[in-house]
Amino acid sequence: MSDGLRLLPWSTPEGKPCYLSTDSGHSRLSLLADDVEAAQLDSGEQVLAGARAVLADQAAGERAVRFALTRASESLAEVLRIACSRGARVPPHRRAP
Repeated sequence: MSDGLRLLPWSTPEGKPCYLSTDSGHSRLSLLADDVEAAQLDSGEQVLAGARAVLADQAAGERAVRFALTRASESLAEVLRIACSRGARVPPHRRAP
């Protein structure tokens, strides 16, 4: 969404996206969203390390693999949401004449 609304890193209780309309990237809610995004990215790094460890373990059972894949899927969804939000806030590239 590029009409001045920021996609927030959380959803409504019904699972719908939340958006913020603000003139400032330094509002309280914007700063909170920045903090949540940073925490989600940190968590994603930890999940990735854990998933790689499970995949490298030849003795890992189905339960461990399913858990790792579930967490990796959740983290990927969060990272994609962050990428969409940040991408919508990047000004369009203008080519030099």
